[in-house]
Amino acid sequence: KNSAMPKQRKTRKFAAHKRMLNPKDKRLKANQEKKSKKEATYNGQLVKEVKKIPSELFFKYNAALGPPYHILVDTNFINFAIQNKLDLFTSFMDCLLAKCIPIITDCVMAELEKLGPKYRVALRIAKDPRFERLPCQHKGTYADDCLVNRVTQHRCYIVATCDKDLRRRIRKVPGVPIMYISQRRFSIERFPDVNNGTKHTTANFISLDLHGFISSVDVRNR
Repeated sequence: KNSAMPKQRKTRKFAAHKRMLNPKDKRLKANQEKKSKKEATYNGQLVKEVKKIPSELFFKYNAALGPPYHILVDTNFINFAIQNKLDLFTSFMDCLLAKCIPIITDCVMAELEKLGPKYRVALRIAKDPRFERLPCQHKGTYADDCLVNRVTQHRCYIVATCDKDLRRRIRKVPGVPIMYISQRRFSIERFPDVNNGTKHTTANFISLDLHGFISSVDVRNR
């Protein structure tokens, strides 16, 4: 006799249906954008928010920039200068051919302190008395937002940074030059001549020649 084997219970399989949102659902991003555009209209016309342009940008160049230059220094700029064996104060003068005042904020100093003993040389340089210290009122120690807010409110600074993301953000702020390190020297972009609004490709300075006469020398950047 064959022993009775228990039968396996079979359950009917139902096809899995994909649940689709209604095209008019409020949760869709496109519908939210349409709603926000409707709210941003006034008497049927689209309202645009135009930011106020500082008075020093009345001309094509920033009239607020001039020697002595105030340079906001970022965390990685000090580290890259040490890696390339560059003296900050001497290189600033060589790049701009004028007196420079390096400025460091509280959040940049806090970032250097958080990096630990590996970056103790950078911290020692940042504590140099030749650096001007700017206090921060914001919460946290994230320096990028602080630097962008400062140059947006006051267009009298040059930002020294090697961070690509920060440089991309500062390029959106008109009239703010950016200093970076390239080929073991300091370079600067978007730096107009304050006197006539042309590109800063020449710099005139007075030198004393061998005969004791004072002559003006025109140094051209190649």
